[in-house]
Amino acid sequence: MRVGIDARLSYHQPAGISRYTTHLIEELAQLDRETTYTVFQHRKQRKPLATAPNFRRRTLFTPVHTRVEQKMLAAELSFHSLDLLHSTDFIPPLYSNVPSVITVHDLAFLRWPHFLTESHAAYYSQIDQAVRHAQHIIVPSESTKSDVVGRLGASPKKISVIYEAAASLYCPLSKAQSRAAMQDKYGIPEKYIFFVSTIEPRKNVGGLLDAFHHLRKCYSVEDTGLVLAGKPGWLYEEVYRKVEQLDLGQSTFFLDRVPDEDLHQLFVGARCHVHPAFYEGFGLSPLEAMACGTPTIVSNTSSMPEVVGDAGLIVDPADWEEIAVAMHRLLTDDELHQELCQKGLQRASVFSWGRAAAETLEVYRMVCGGTAVPAASVHHNSA
Repeated sequence: MRVGIDARLSYHQPAGISRYTTHLIEELAQLDRETTYTVFQHRKQRKPLATAPNFRRRTLFTPVHTRVEQKMLAAELSFHSLDLLHSTDFIPPLYSNVPSVITVHDLAFLRWPHFLTESHAAYYSQIDQAVRHAQHIIVPSESTKSDVVGRLGASPKKISVIYEAAASLYCPLSKAQSRAAMQDKYGIPEKYIFFVSTIEPRKNVGGLLDAFHHLRKCYSVEDTGLVLAGKPGWLYEEVYRKVEQLDLGQSTFFLDRVPDEDLHQLFVGARCHVHPAFYEGFGLSPLEAMACGTPTIVSNTSSMPEVVGDAGLIVDPADWEEIAVAMHRLLTDDELHQELCQKGLQRASVFSWGRAAAETLEVYRMVCGGTAVPAASVHHNSA
């Protein structure tokens, strides 16, 4: 079996889909020594993502998310003998005859198209063709599977739910030492509530700020800060304006993207983690928090209750008072805090990248063995 994995995006993005692709490749390299893998990387990313003897690095010069990508990618792939190509970034090479497996991480771009840049809108507009063209579709949750079936008309038989996991890096550490180190490095308070994601409206950062303002105003919580880690995203200016409007400048700390080692300590040192997003295909940060022994608060929408189970507090993302109450409970109720710490650790241990790799390998074998649901024919315009 000769499997190609398109890993070009890992050069551009150190998070999200790139992390998924990297973890998957690392685990496949440990698990499978029989399949021949070709890992396609960006020309500037010289270091191979895997060094196992059955893995080989190859360069693709086709730029990602561009108008020329489809035809160039098909042309480049024609020089490689593959039984299938795994496109981990939603869209396969539609002009190629190589059987394809795609990973659809979520359908946020269909729910909030006004948050997309022009180039991203053009890229994700191919999703209907992608799900028809692919031999098989991998999704990270039952929630996303339901979306792909309901919104894109894909056959449920063509979709496998394969859960992601927190990286092995995320585990309990000394809380006191982690807090002291992060205080010293970033100037944050000893006691804080933690949020990590791209800073943009669709992550409901505005709702979190309203909840934090209510927490301070109505519950007299003055010794606790709100720490937000993540790069500024689409329309991030609205978030910063809200901080000024609510007079939260002295108690809110934006750290931008931080190194993984610091992110680990920030999770450990937080009194609680909050992820009030309106929609997530999987929601990895609550799982990372739980793996660190930190209680989490998540929205009652999309995949988040599916991931967290009874190991976190579930809230309505549109109700900032409810979010504030949940935060206050975890700040003041030590018994509940400890209970969710233990439940979170147990819940996080259910998810593993090793299992994800094994289940992905079964998809590869199914497609190459001819037992996958056949791809529908896709009509291509010449333009």
